[in-house]
Amino acid sequence: MDLKLTAPHYGKLGFADVDSILSIEERVYAHPWTRGNFTDSFSSGYEAFGFRNAELDLFAYFVVMPILDELHLLNFAVDLPYQGQGHAKLLMEKLFAYVKEHAYASILLEVRRSNARAISVYEGAGFAAIGVRKGYYPAHDNQREDAIVMRRMC
Repeated sequence: MDLKLTAPHYGKLGFADVDSILSIEERVYAHPWTRGNFTDSFSSGYEAFGFRNAELDLFAYFVVMPILDELHLLNFAVDLPYQGQGHAKLLMEKLFAYVKEHAYASILLEVRRSNARAISVYEGAGFAAIGVRKGYYPAHDNQREDAIVMRRMC
C-alpha cells in the first residue's frame, strides 16, 4: 500500500487529538510520552501541528515550546506505515515555516543517542550536535540513556 500523499492535510492539534497522538506515540517509541505529557503541554500553551491523510486520520505531528528567541522541539513523530516516504522532511519544512513566521533564532532538541534514524533526519534538516545530556532518558531495565542535544540556527 502506497501511503505517499502529495498534499496531506496540515493543521494545529490540541486536546481533542490526544488519543490519536498517543496511538502513534505508542507505536513509534519504546518509551512514549504519556497522556499527561501531552495534556500538560497543551495546558502550558505549547503548540502542536500535524498531518492527516485523506480520511483525516492523524499520521504525523510535532510539539514545540518557545523559550525566548529559541524554539524547543519537544516531540516529533511519523506513524510507522508512513515512515521512509518523505513525510518527516515535509513536516520539518512546516516546522521551519513556523519558526520563520515567529522569528525564532534557532531550534533546539534532544534525541536518544540510540535513535539513529531520527538523528539522520535531524542532521539532514540542518541540525548539528552541540552537547550531550548524560542519563537524560529512561531506558530498559531501570537504566538511563544519554540524549544528544542538537540545534539548528534559523
